[in-house]
Amino acid sequence: MTASAPITSSAHDPVEVPTPHGPARITAHPAAEPRAVLLLGHGAGGGIGAPDLLGATQAALAVDVSVVLVEQPYRVAGRRAPAPAGQLDTAWLAVVEHVRGDLPLLFGGRSSGARVACRTATAGGAAGVLCLAFPVHPPGRPEKDRLAELAAPGVPVLVVQGERDPFGRPEPAPGRAVVLLRGDHSLKSDAPGLRAAVTSWLATVSRSPARASLP
Repeated sequence: MTASAPITSSAHDPVEVPTPHGPARITAHPAAEPRAVLLLGHGAGGGIGAPDLLGATQAALAVDVSVVLVEQPYRVAGRRAPAPAGQLDTAWLAVVEHVRGDLPLLFGGRSSGARVACRTATAGGAAGVLCLAFPVHPPGRPEKDRLAELAAPGVPVLVVQGERDPFGRPEPAPGRAVVLLRGDHSLKSDAPGLRAAVTSWLATVSRSPARASLP
């Protein structure tokens, strides 16, 4: 699949997945010969149509990684205010169990979704974590950092961050690569750079093709 191809052409119809906090909703984009599955969650007030999530989906499909876009129960219910962290994590792990098959699972998301991916990586058995615009701290409050969450996964982590992100910029660390792009928290300004960073990272953390199991 080329970087400019519409990702919706290969998408399965959305499916609701029961969780302890109401139904989540997933939209699967299967690769032709998948070698891994990347689950991507949305930001606190946004949805799965965010430009960086769509760019990451294109990048994944280009390197034979299937994608499952995950909508949290509060969004499925029509609410914009996010649920508490514990509910987000529990719902995410319910989706993980629903989609789990023979392929390695990679967790990811933008902003709040990246925090969920980091917090659940160990419990969910993720092989890697992709963080798009990880909110290191609330704007103007660098003392309220969430670096402990970013350091929690014991697997390879890629952070793609805008150079002018008011939510901060994390530093690289052992097991954690950081790619800075021009722009802010939206990651809209450098779509080719985002796709290139995700493509390169996924090629190193995904393994050989195996039998897929997607909803």
